[in-house]
Amino acid sequence: MKPPSREAIAIEYGRRQVPVISARGHDDVAERILSEARRQGVHVAENPTLLALLNRVDVDEDIPPELYNAVAVVLAWVYWLKGMKPGDEKR
Repeated sequence: MKPPSREAIAIEYGRRQVPVISARGHDDVAERILSEARRQGVHVAENPTLLALLNRVDVDEDIPPELYNAVAVVLAWVYWLKGMKPGDEKR
């Protein structure tokens, strides 16, 4: 039996007004995305439902308004983990 495919999507926020998909990959590419994120101290959230929704968005495309709430939850978690406040991402 083939192991399940590994998927990863990277979200970038701070350079644009809206979060954007900055990378996407499956299997080996997903592992490289996750490895690089961890190497750079980027927090990794594992949320299969959000992953499925974000898979509908192309790389370098803004997150659509209907996903703002879901992405905001992840960003709020990251802010809290890093001790950040809104606006700190602009630095």
